[in-house]
Amino acid sequence: MELKGIDIHVHLKDEEAIKASGARAAQMAAYFGRENKPVPIDEMADMFRSRGIMAVLQNSSDITVTGNIPVPNDHIAAVVRQHPDVFIGFGIVDPWQGKVAVEEVKRCAQELGLKGIGELNPGRQHFFANDERFYPLWEECVKQGMVILLHSGMMGAGAGTPGGMGGKLKYTRPIPYFDDLAADFPELNIISAHPSWPYTAESLAIARHKSNFYIDLSGWAPKYFSQELVQYATTILQNKCLFGSDWPAIPLDRWLNEFAELPMSDEVRQKIMVGNAKKLLKLE
Repeated sequence: MELKGIDIHVHLKDEEAIKASGARAAQMAAYFGRENKPVPIDEMADMFRSRGIMAVLQNSSDITVTGNIPVPNDHIAAVVRQHPDVFIGFGIVDPWQGKVAVEEVKRCAQELGLKGIGELNPGRQHFFANDERFYPLWEECVKQGMVILLHSGMMGAGAGTPGGMGGKLKYTRPIPYFDDLAADFPELNIISAHPSWPYTAESLAIARHKSNFYIDLSGWAPKYFSQELVQYATTILQNKCLFGSDWPAIPLDRWLNEFAELPMSDEVRQKIMVGNAKKLLKLE
């Protein structure tokens, strides 16, 4: 297929993924105003393939905090093997699992052929990314050449519920937590997921300051992007921003159609849609 985009932030919505989300599956469907029904893998692959888009599959785990059993990384790897022309896979770990998490990073890279680790969600996993107890995990990611993707800012998970289903936004702030991580591990490529509201300026500042820090534009409909975000994405950060939808949270066509309406040159649009991700994931 003619490659028109690399969606850096996509989740499965098959029966196994919905089951692993537990009560959060229904809550997220209600929050984003979508149906909570499974989408078979083949149907999902056809949706992306017909639009000329590759999808980077993000997994999820908060087993230490919630006890929910995550989708196995083996399942993500199997989906990629089934549709290698469409899917690229990231694995997931729970940072609190210590040496088990470190070994899983190694397995994801060496045995499963996955390209990164994510979506790490500090707000649900209750960890600060700059906590030195987790540095062995980041060291292994560097050793294995694994990109990491960290959720930043407001969370859809738990939004609108009493107590936010236990999610804590203090963990998702880019400065100092992600900035410290990028400084302490200059060889670790970090993707900050979403426009980071209400900390958008902090993510933009880190991306400007540190060459190993990137921003994905997922989880928000582009018509709601702030003027500041669009300004930086189309100028000095045009090499640091990545197309991401956060499907199924944001419908793919809605994201694409609204992004097409944003003012930017064809050159910048191509970088955000395809070029930056190809370089970051070493797909060229």
